[in-house]
Amino acid sequence: MTEPYTADRRWEYEPRIVAIGGGTGLSTMLRGLKSYTHNLTAIVTVADDGGGSGVLRQDLGMPPPGDIRHCMEALANVEPVMGELLSYRFPKDSGSLAGQSFGNLILAALNGISGSFDQAVARMSQVLAITGRVLPVTNADVQLEATFENGTAVVGESKISAFKKEQDCRIKQVRLLPERPAALPESLKAIGEADMILLGPGSLYTSVIPNLLVEGIAEAVCQAKALKMYICNIMTQDGETEGMTASDHVKALLAHSGPGLIDLCLCNSAPVRPRLVERYKEEDAAPIVVDTPAIEALGVEVITRPLASETSNYARHSIARLAAAVMEIYEDRAQTRVF
Repeated sequence: MTEPYTADRRWEYEPRIVAIGGGTGLSTMLRGLKSYTHNLTAIVTVADDGGGSGVLRQDLGMPPPGDIRHCMEALANVEPVMGELLSYRFPKDSGSLAGQSFGNLILAALNGISGSFDQAVARMSQVLAITGRVLPVTNADVQLEATFENGTAVVGESKISAFKKEQDCRIKQVRLLPERPAALPESLKAIGEADMILLGPGSLYTSVIPNLLVEGIAEAVCQAKALKMYICNIMTQDGETEGMTASDHVKALLAHSGPGLIDLCLCNSAPVRPRLVERYKEEDAAPIVVDTPAIEALGVEVITRPLASETSNYARHSIARLAAAVMEIYEDRAQTRVF
């Protein structure tokens, strides 16, 4: 009988998993996966230009630390007080520090005494004794530009949502400025050596796809022999993916990369509570329709699992359910594994 996938299960062979994305979706998944393997590499977007990260980016000329910090917090092995410090955000009456995360400031300080941003991330990872590695996808100073179906365009990740609402049409494509910045060699090496590559969950156009626009990343994923899976969001996102089905998400990924990017698409099958559906409707968001035949027509297999959290007041992935589903799929499909 197969051993159940519980958080305390540890494998004799710990698979090498590369997770590509950004935002809270990626960090949520990492929290669960670290219970199964130490061989985790998170490759994280650096296109954010809003909030506290945007302020540090503008004032200090450094890449945005926010998404990187979230991932390190998820993988950190520190005392509770240190965990609280990392996530502490200065209140609104704190002058120039208002709204800034203490964890962002630590990373900014390390960036000031390090030779490059990825070195700063590596040093902070040592301080936090993280499980696995967190890598910025590039050290380059990049901006995200979105072009819409009506031909208009806007530059700046933080401006895309509001601009999309004004235009009232879908995003056609996104690109980085400057285009095709150099990837970290460690990222390309990790992708090539991975047993499993995960894209998402997270904002499609602003967290997941920007990584694929960095020189060599999409090509490395397409050529990798690993099992490759896209983890679809549970809900559409206001100002980004309204009205898009799961196959629309897959089409967008392939349009920004190429054939062979993913083998599987993991989607939620658990119903979202009616009360939450009504609340999300006010934000012009809804549960993503899983149109399986359309996804399979793209050459991608669909797997559905009950992934939604039963306790959250938001329609989000359950940390435990998502990690267990990912590892179960790995056990069923991956070529190299020992139990």
